[in-house]
Amino acid sequence: MARRTDWAEYDAFPTADRGGAGAGAYDDAVDGAAGHDPATGDGAADGPRRGGRSRGGAGPRGRRRRGGFGDPSGAARDDGPSDSLRAERGEPSGDPAERARNICLRLLTGTPRTRKQLADALRKREIPDDVAEEVLSRFEEVGLINDSAFADAWVESRHHGRGLARRALARELRTKGVDSAVIDEAVGQLDSEQEEETARDLVARKLRSTRGLDRDKRLRRLAGMLARKGYPEGLALRVVRQALEEEGEETEDLGFAE
Repeated sequence: MARRTDWAEYDAFPTADRGGAGAGAYDDAVDGAAGHDPATGDGAADGPRRGGRSRGGAGPRGRRRRGGFGDPSGAARDDGPSDSLRAERGEPSGDPAERARNICLRLLTGTPRTRKQLADALRKREIPDDVAEEVLSRFEEVGLINDSAFADAWVESRHHGRGLARRALARELRTKGVDSAVIDEAVGQLDSEQEEETARDLVARKLRSTRGLDRDKRLRRLAGMLARKGYPEGLALRVVRQALEEEGEETEDLGFAE
């Protein structure tokens, strides 16, 4: 059995900030994409400034300075913001692959995800299937997606944190799109003895709140709690019966064997 590890440890999967700092494309973001150039002013046709100075800056009087990047006079010739600038502004990129990478990086920030979860998110955002497949495969190559590590961490956290049994853990991992072989390997971390020990701990914590109820109601409540966490019926009844006997309850007439 792997050492007990809090789920928070697995939040440290390599990710990027929401601005896309890990995508590489964002390192080229252009500064000063909006606003006017203080050196050139707002245009040259508005007449001279106070003191007789022309707004046209250097050059012959009345001649307009050719607008540059970020200058309103050049805006009509601009083809629009680059993909890296769109990423900075949170705007959608025109490149489907760039959009797919941005979506995956945002979703992976703070928590790991399975390949299926990311694929569903890309499909919902109408990323072409071939582009999504290429991006997701690349993310797997660099370790940003790892369903096996995800499943191991999920089992470790949910068993120790919530007391879930193997059956419930497998059900949860299936809903997240983890492959059956990977699930079997992950839940195989838990053996029958450890599962029963966890069931006993759960019953011991819940037992006090059932005091004052009749025996059958206590039995149903405690066994039901274990069933919801995925414990087999036979194990649940055996563990609850033993706990009630330790409190002095008669259980011989309950009609089930050890």
